[in-house]
Amino acid sequence: MDHALPAPVAPAFGRKIARLTPWQRLEAAFIDVDLVPDLGARVGSREWFRGLVTCTILCASAIYMSPGFAPLNAVSPPAMPEAQWDEARAQAISPLALGGDTGRRMAATDAVVPLTDIPERPTMELVATLGQGDGFARVLTRAGVAEAEASRVAELVSGAVALGDIRPGTRMDVTLGRRANRSQARPLDLLAFRARFDLRLEVTRVNGALALTRIPIAVDHTPLRIQGVAGSSLYRSARAAGAPAKAVETYIKALAGKMSIGDVGANDRFDIIVEQARAETGEVETGDLLYAGLDRGKRQVRLMQWSVDGRTEWFEASGVGQKRGAMAQPVSSSRVTSGFGMRRHPLLGYSRFHKGMDFGSPYGAPIYAATDGIVAFAGRHGGHGNFVKLSHAGGIGTAYAHMSRIAVSAGARVRQGQVIGYVGSTGLSTGPHLHYELYKNGVAINPRSISFTTTSLLSGSDLANFKAKLNGLMSVRAGTPAPMAGRSGSPAGAVKASR
Repeated sequence: MDHALPAPVAPAFGRKIARLTPWQRLEAAFIDVDLVPDLGARVGSREWFRGLVTCTILCASAIYMSPGFAPLNAVSPPAMPEAQWDEARAQAISPLALGGDTGRRMAATDAVVPLTDIPERPTMELVATLGQGDGFARVLTRAGVAEAEASRVAELVSGAVALGDIRPGTRMDVTLGRRANRSQARPLDLLAFRARFDLRLEVTRVNGALALTRIPIAVDHTPLRIQGVAGSSLYRSARAAGAPAKAVETYIKALAGKMSIGDVGANDRFDIIVEQARAETGEVETGDLLYAGLDRGKRQVRLMQWSVDGRTEWFEASGVGQKRGAMAQPVSSSRVTSGFGMRRHPLLGYSRFHKGMDFGSPYGAPIYAATDGIVAFAGRHGGHGNFVKLSHAGGIGTAYAHMSRIAVSAGARVRQGQVIGYVGSTGLSTGPHLHYELYKNGVAINPRSISFTTTSLLSGSDLANFKAKLNGLMSVRAGTPAPMAGRSGSPAGAVKASR
């Protein structure tokens, strides 16, 4: 007999529901009910109104259960006396008229009494600047000094230094004193300025009178020596080494008279000495180029400036000057209207030899000396009209005819390029032009056939003084110049002094 186990029987559906708690049954009944609907969506629907009712109930409950508002009990401050109110008002922050200083400035109290008249400052300190072409006294009068007093100050200053030597841009410290009334100009109490690089002047009032005080400024006039390698650019290398631009330009021009600047190699060394003045107050001024040197290995260029017969030029260390170029053209115009040789005379009507060449030029144009020389003749000369003849070295002579006016006199020494007269049409002439003649040992030659140079040579005391100055410059060390013997008050390295 089989005894099989009974199959499990699933519980009835109703029995499972009966096991839920009351809270679970309530939650299950409202599981699809949204108690907090979005009041911004589906406005006017049943869900929206249900949410509105919910919100209203919550707000009412919060208001109902709030503790309420009641005043705070405190002690009332006593009334302030009038004196305390005045003090408080003085310490209060005034309107922000003073910007960031407001708060550090106190408001005025009743103790402040307005002034009927504003008192003037006892002194006024000003700075006046001398302009280009300005008068010294005019600068002071613009600063408020009375005209009579400004003239007196100018008179005092002119006794110490020429007023025209005061550089434009000079700043003057001016102090004006107290005056008796506003209708008068303030008196000058102090004027101080740098009159020269080595002199400061002060004008002060002593016992009612103006007095001038000279304050010398010690100045070291030792020259500055700059050396370096030329590199790819001589100019840029010299400037980078500290040489002034003007000195470098003069240096290159001086070298160009002895060699081609394009031949300067990258390894060549330049040697530049310039004037320099150093004041005890710290200012530094540089002046002219004194020495131009170039070391090219086996060949050296050594040039120094020197003056001979009033002409300053560059000389080699041996005392040989630079060559000056061919004869200069006597007028700026290069238009030749008649050449050298036989021609038919435009006025006489027959052929005759023309001993010079004619330059067409406007009336009154300047006529220049072709080269250095001495005036052998200056005056009226027949058909040449106003005529000038110059004698030059080497048996050379030049002549200039038909001038409107002569600017030199016989026996005078002239330099190349100096104006000796002006173009005209005097004598046998058809119009304004220059008739120019060139002579060699008294014989007229074609002006186009000659081109010569002149060279200055130093000798005797000139050469000795030249070499002494050059040796002094050579003793200067690069970057740290050593003192040189020189006249007090002038640059010791200056070589422009003539023989």
